[in-house]
Amino acid sequence: MNQSILDARLQHAGVNNTPDGQAHETAMDALIREVSARRDEFDQLSYVPKDAIATMKTAGIFRASTPKRFGGDALPPADFLQMIERIGTADGSAAWVAAFGSANTYLAPLPLATQEKIYANGPDQVYAGGLYPLQTAEAVPGGWKVSGRWHFASGCKGADWIGVGIKNDAPPVNGVPAPALMAVCPADEVEIVDNWNVVGMQGTGSHDTRLKDKFFAHEWTCARGAPGLIDEPLFRYPSLAYQAEVHAAVNVGLARAALDIVTEMAGGAKIMPGAPRLGDRAYYRIKLGLCEAKWRSARMFFYDTCIKAWDCVLAGDPVSEELDTLLRLSATYAARTSAEVVQEAYQIAGMAAIQRTHRLQRIVRDAMVVTQHAALSESIYETAGAVFARMAPTLAVVK
Repeated sequence: MNQSILDARLQHAGVNNTPDGQAHETAMDALIREVSARRDEFDQLSYVPKDAIATMKTAGIFRASTPKRFGGDALPPADFLQMIERIGTADGSAAWVAAFGSANTYLAPLPLATQEKIYANGPDQVYAGGLYPLQTAEAVPGGWKVSGRWHFASGCKGADWIGVGIKNDAPPVNGVPAPALMAVCPADEVEIVDNWNVVGMQGTGSHDTRLKDKFFAHEWTCARGAPGLIDEPLFRYPSLAYQAEVHAAVNVGLARAALDIVTEMAGGAKIMPGAPRLGDRAYYRIKLGLCEAKWRSARMFFYDTCIKAWDCVLAGDPVSEELDTLLRLSATYAARTSAEVVQEAYQIAGMAAIQRTHRLQRIVRDAMVVTQHAALSESIYETAGAVFARMAPTLAVVK
């Protein structure tokens, strides 16, 4: 599949094909401008503030995975991934927070009456969840009493709802452990522990959360990654693979930004008298060409697999184990290849890129953090190889 065919397929169910597509594009343009202007602020604050979250809501980020029955868009995954990729070209942290616009798929297994309460004030609901480490919950009449502390609640300071992870004591089924349980409540009922101090993705606000003897009724808990109760196509798409994809899309955007930056540097000023311009150097041209090839190839695999899975869902067919594996594999490959592209772009940029104020500095750090996410680890390669070879993987797939 060549790039033009892929681009055409990416538009097959896109929001820009709808009557309000132009309005949506205008809102996205405004969001990109704001993110570009405020990325240093997000980094200094260590979170994306609520007024910027409001701009994301206007652009449709947080209704992207809200069921249509509750007024949401329930977008095809490829449409939403393109939105995240585009935000990623402006700022990694903002894109990471926006990626959780897909997280309402996590809420779909909750009872319908609970979901009605979540969306009672509109479809633009922001969910954040630091589910690990799983905490032991005390069974009490009607639900659970929960205490504990959880890590990595990205975007929690701008969230409307926060989820935490609790252990599931149900017995294994066919040797497979019971899935973790997710408990959800309004964000203002959860304590946020300001402890996010990292090398990259500083603006994501992935702070710890803490609860003490918090009661969760059973109807506010569900199994993480369980099938949604909403009879709409998006909620038949593999939710855990989707989470890997949205994180990978951040790096796809960051790599595009890095390539654009070094391309613009080609004819720039020379540091040393008599030295050739950057664009006149053979190593620069070779590396730039190779990086473009790597990025475009990984991106094509990424979106092509996503579209194939979506076509399968639309046809009413279950997504096979092999196709689900391909979703995870293409996401992992896109994230890791994009990080390699960012590193190579930094290398060919030369001495100018070592300045703390140079934008490549943050892009390099942010891209490195994306590859550390458990859903994008190298273990996915081993799992994929085992599936293709019709063998049992020796490494557990992160669920």
